[in-house]
Amino acid sequence: MNILVCAATNKELTPLLQHQQRLLQTADIDILITGIGLTATTYHLTRYLSMKKPGLVIQAGVGGCFDKKIQLGSVLAISQETIADESVIELKSLKSLFDLKLVPQNQFPYKKGWLVNPHKDYLKKTKLKIVRGISVNEITTAKQKVEFYKNAFSPVVESMEGAALHYTCLMENVPFVQIRSVSNYIAERNKQKWNMQDSIINLNNELIKLLSSLV
Repeated sequence: MNILVCAATNKELTPLLQHQQRLLQTADIDILITGIGLTATTYHLTRYLSMKKPGLVIQAGVGGCFDKKIQLGSVLAISQETIADESVIELKSLKSLFDLKLVPQNQFPYKKGWLVNPHKDYLKKTKLKIVRGISVNEITTAKQKVEFYKNAFSPVVESMEGAALHYTCLMENVPFVQIRSVSNYIAERNKQKWNMQDSIINLNNELIKLLSSLV
């Protein structure tokens, strides 16, 4: 089975790229660096899928976490995504495009406003805690916005690329799985309190275990 591994940046895949050449060479694995953000990820992933349809797409990356009970460096699998900042703050609450009835909440590929990964077998194969995520164009720093997102979506993880993976793969009917390591807590701007190094190491350890179980 051909597997595509994609990430926003080279840095997020450094351990895999530097130390797993044998795995990459002997297995049918492609690597795609999409760039940061929903737009770049959608474009580069769609362009790849127009040329080649893999058996599975794995998106691996770091992200922020809303739940401070989850330790920094933890790796999670994402079951469903939505774009949180496709919304408006109105009457002291957040209303999504679905709340505003601009988009039907069950219009494909959405289910009740969520981009749900239907491939539960791959989610289980990660052997990771399965949570829901939101994607944003602007990293969340304001405490008020944190509360809006919590109330509207009850998310655990925030990224800038996850929803693009879910949307594109659902539209193209390609199996996918998203794994995220927690580098920081949402709205924590003091980067001395982030744990990027362990997050990337742990992310790649779980990615390598997943790839090894699939090939």
